[in-house]
Amino acid sequence: MPDQSFRTMLANLEQQGEMIRFTKEVDPLTNMAAVQWRAYNEMGKASLFTNIAGHDGWQACSQIVADRRKWSIGLGIGEDQLLGEIGARFGAEIAPETVAAAGAPVKQVKITGADVDLSDIPSLFTSEHDGGRYLASGIAVIKDPETGLRNISVHRQQITGKDKTGFVMLPRQARRIFDKYKERGEPMPVSIFFGCHPAIFYAASFTTDFGRDELALAGGLLGEPVRMVACESNDLEVPAEAELVLEGEVATDLMEPEGPYGEVTGTYNAGGTSEVFKVNAITRRSDPIFYALHCGAPVTDAQSTMALGIEVATKRHLSAVEGGIELIDVRSVTASGDMMLVLKLRPRQPGQAKTALMAALSGPYLHPKLAIAVDEDIDADDLRQVSWSMVTRVHASEDVTMIPNTRVFGLDSISPNVPGFGQYTRLGTKWLIDATLPVNLTEKERQEFMAAYPKNYASVRLEDFLP
Repeated sequence: MPDQSFRTMLANLEQQGEMIRFTKEVDPLTNMAAVQWRAYNEMGKASLFTNIAGHDGWQACSQIVADRRKWSIGLGIGEDQLLGEIGARFGAEIAPETVAAAGAPVKQVKITGADVDLSDIPSLFTSEHDGGRYLASGIAVIKDPETGLRNISVHRQQITGKDKTGFVMLPRQARRIFDKYKERGEPMPVSIFFGCHPAIFYAASFTTDFGRDELALAGGLLGEPVRMVACESNDLEVPAEAELVLEGEVATDLMEPEGPYGEVTGTYNAGGTSEVFKVNAITRRSDPIFYALHCGAPVTDAQSTMALGIEVATKRHLSAVEGGIELIDVRSVTASGDMMLVLKLRPRQPGQAKTALMAALSGPYLHPKLAIAVDEDIDADDLRQVSWSMVTRVHASEDVTMIPNTRVFGLDSISPNVPGFGQYTRLGTKWLIDATLPVNLTEKERQEFMAAYPKNYASVRLEDFLP
């Protein structure tokens, strides 16, 4: 039976030279976050920690999906086919199935009542000015109280007590379900699982239609049903092969201080208040690997996960614009906290690039507020080439457009809040840059423009010349 945890992925990352195994002691309160950030941003590697101060019996991993190469390994899809294949598999949903607790690794250890202690988990103090230790990789399972339909989503959780955390909800689907419980005057049952197959993590982060079961999307990516197991203390199910589960409820009449926190935008989300998650039970593996997801200064798993979702959704969205924009590649720039998008396309009509850019900025995700269109000779993943294209092919008075007073990402701290709508509702300015050549050029003129970028490296493989 194929593995639905992330353990096979971790082994493959290490085998393919994409992960560093750290055996020297690290401390999640002082240096573990710094080590995992540097391991990726200076060496391009994921991290596996096997010696964690104060947490005998635990391991932790991070930066395991920080780029397309690692996603490709985790999902078993060729890197060049990643966007198209994810989109195609999402169309073939496979509903999850329930398995017995006896065969579920996440049931190997059960902790309830007064024995619950969140300090046992090697959670991180990630960024310098964070308000405390955070659980950032948890995937919350909730159910609509009216329809019984399930929703899964990722939430940041500041540990605020032995058995409680914050539970931040942006104005999206989980908040919509929470409001139904609030109207009933009932707490919302929640189970939060950590450490799962990347297909499940991806589906949880993907913005889809309200009422659609993300676990069925994950099943489509996996090519088989996600195996679920019933929780101990509430009427919810979680992936049977997860590493760790926190079961409990979110009160609908309680708010507590939360934050600040270094967010996916690469800026701090200022301290405020959030709902409270009360933990009633913990189940886990006997030898757990905690997914110590790093969020904050790019580039981290947080930006990469969101980027891949934005890219897949944008590609699908643009396939219906003008009967199908000829989109060659799309890149959500992780270094920008996913607020910048690059479209590589082949415009056929005047103004088509701007149409594509406007569509991209009004797609399923709010995150992008800057979109740039480049020609087919530009590598959309190389900011050097994108920058060159912007300064050599853009007439700013004609090719830069700004659209003020538009709704923007709730964590875009430079854009002001809307009075009376909460701290995560913001209005800002979206802007687009058409860095493509005019479509009315002759083919000779187009080739002359494209030849203006001095390069003679395309056909040379450096590894052929290395010792």
